Amino acid sequence: MNYFLVGYMGCGKTRRGREMSQELGLRFIDLDAYIVERERSSISRLFAEKGEKGFRTLESRYLREVCELYNHFVLALGGGTPCFNDNMEYMNAQGHTIFINTDPMLLSERLIRGKSKRPLVSGLKDEEILPFVRKHLEERMPFYRLAKEEIRESEEMKPNF
Repeated sequence: MNYFLVGYMGCGKTRRGREMSQELGLRFIDLDAYIVERERSSISRLFAEKGEKGFRTLESRYLREVCELYNHFVLALGGGTPCFNDNMEYMNAQGHTIFINTDPMLLSERLIRGKSKRPLVSGLKDEEILPFVRKHLEERMPFYRLAKEEIRESEEMKPNF
C-alpha cells in the first residue's frame, strides 16, 4: 500500500511520515527532499529560478516518478502538491491519502520559527503569517478535503482503511 500525507506546510508530514513508515515497515520518502536530491538544488532556489508554476510542474513530475519507481511507501508531500496538476486525484488512484488537519495558529507559530526554509512565507513579517496561513488554507482546503482520510494534528497516525 502507498500512503500519501497531505496538509499545510508545518503540519508535521515529514515527522509523522517517518514514524508511520517505521511502524508499518515501509520505505519513507519526503517529496521535497527527493526533488532536492534529483535536481541538486534547494526548494527555495528552484522556486526562485522557475517560479511557482514551474516548480509545481517539476513537483508533479517527481510525484509520478516516485509512484512509478517504488511500491509500498509513505510519502510526505509539500503543502501545495495536492493543489496542482490533478495531483490529488492521481494520489487517490495510487494509494491512501491522509490529510493532517492542523490549527492555523499552531501552523503560524511553527512557520515563524522556521520561515527562512519556507519560500512562500520567508519574505513575510511575523505578524503577516497568520492572516496568510488562514487565507492560503481556505484556498487549499477543497483539495486537502479530497483525501480519503482526515486526522487532526493532535491525533495518532493510524490510518483507517
